[in-house]
Amino acid sequence: MTYIKKPEWLKTQLHSNPNYTKVHGLVKQNGLHTICTSGRCPNISECWNKGTATFMIAGEICTRSCRFCNTLTGVPLPLDSNEPAKVAESIRIMGLKHAVVTSVDRDDLDDHGATHWAETIRTIKTVNPATTLEVLIPDFEGNTSLIDFIINEKPNIISHNLETVRRLTPLIRTKAKYNTSLSVLEYVAAKGIVTKTGIMLGLGETEDEVLTLMDDALESGCSILTIGQYMQPSRKNIAVTEYIHPSKFEEYKQIGLSKGFRIVESAPLVRSSYCAENHI
Repeated sequence: MTYIKKPEWLKTQLHSNPNYTKVHGLVKQNGLHTICTSGRCPNISECWNKGTATFMIAGEICTRSCRFCNTLTGVPLPLDSNEPAKVAESIRIMGLKHAVVTSVDRDDLDDHGATHWAETIRTIKTVNPATTLEVLIPDFEGNTSLIDFIINEKPNIISHNLETVRRLTPLIRTKAKYNTSLSVLEYVAAKGIVTKTGIMLGLGETEDEVLTLMDDALESGCSILTIGQYMQPSRKNIAVTEYIHPSKFEEYKQIGLSKGFRIVESAPLVRSSYCAENHI
């Protein structure tokens, strides 16, 4: 596929200040993993300068190999039993009013990491009772008994990403299924928890497909939607088919709001946890 030059509106620069240095030091000192670094997030400078980060638990090696993702794939190491305490203490030191936690997929474990997830949420809330919490969870293969481990700990927002439209899902997500992701969103929303999802544009989707996805997500009970531009993190990942102009992102935002989403974050550099503190 022919390489498409990145437009000016997608070019970002790294700006560090004492807060950035502090967050970087905490992550390194505690042996933590963040999606900010593994996902090569373009907002890392902005977020870390604000003293916020999205923590990635259950290790840094994923059992899946989705074509859009830059996270390492392979055989994961055993879970770190001290990780919940490390994450909770880092949140305390950073003084976060709102924290976001995600994880790799752990299909190698009988419970897909659900017990570890629950322990992490519980510890964060014990150490940081005033901190609101958003969790971006895997699909747990649609197993509702495992999803209940997370729901029972009562995070403020539970997010699970659809990532892309139905037609493209088998092409870019190695194991996850579009209907399974919808069922996860529906199950969470039915429990009365604020439910959120995110998608990427620039993978070859059509406008009609994006609008259908919005309808599907709304029907599942999802109330928050993030839309961002897919950017190829490395040459081994699937290529970008199109860079969507910011005006089109704004159009999708207005359409999403008119359809009934409570919040829509839609811009080229938007990612799942971007401005997450504003979604409470």
